[in-house]
Amino acid sequence: METPRYRIKQAAELLGVSDDTLRRWAEAGKVDLERDGSGRLTVRGDALADLVADQSVGGPAQPVVAQSARNHFRGLVTRVVKDTVMAQVEIQAGPFRVVSLMSREAADELQLAPGVLAVATVKSTNVVVEIPDA
Repeated sequence: METPRYRIKQAAELLGVSDDTLRRWAEAGKVDLERDGSGRLTVRGDALADLVADQSVGGPAQPVVAQSARNHFRGLVTRVVKDTVMAQVEIQAGPFRVVSLMSREAADELQLAPGVLAVATVKSTNVVVEIPDA
């Protein structure tokens, strides 16, 4: 599978920062920008995953004032560990790190790898990972 690439605007949204902030980080050497076939600036998904993991803050979440039965965390896959039967998938969704245990078959079918955009859906103690429609 080819490493996904994200345009500056989409990458900045995933990180929760402005386009300008992402460009400044690139100028500071925190992330490499590359031009696609059309000459537009992009960020490789695996480089973005490394940046997300480095930038994440593990502090306490904001106080909960209301709660839904289902919660969706859109973010980037930062790590996938597979054995013959199971896979551990880590997603960095803003400041939140979500870890899902699933079958290796499911991880392979979803083509999960560092840098892939994914959504972790949390209900009770189950975490379901989805690939959003591009």
